[in-house]
Amino acid sequence: MRWTKICPLNDIPALGARVVRHGETDIGVFRTEDDRVFALNNRCPHKGGPLSQGLVYGDKVACPLHSWKISLVDGQAEAPDIGQTACYAVKVEDGMVYLQLNP
Repeated sequence: MRWTKICPLNDIPALGARVVRHGETDIGVFRTEDDRVFALNNRCPHKGGPLSQGLVYGDKVACPLHSWKISLVDGQAEAPDIGQTACYAVKVEDGMVYLQLNP
């Protein structure tokens, strides 16, 4: 695994997201109101909706297709919904966002 520089933190709007393509996978990189950053597979576990286009609130994102609430912390759908999407390690150093990705 290696850390890959993605962008400056300020390039991701508060309560917004940016999409990073890694191979065949789209990864949503999300920024919360308090500047925490999370990364998830950009597909909702329900019907594959683009999570990066959903509403970010607290430490969750609401899928834009059917409003499933997905935890940015662990990728789990909020009950009563069931499912999970993959999470990626992310860090912010000196104002830059990095993702931990396989080569």
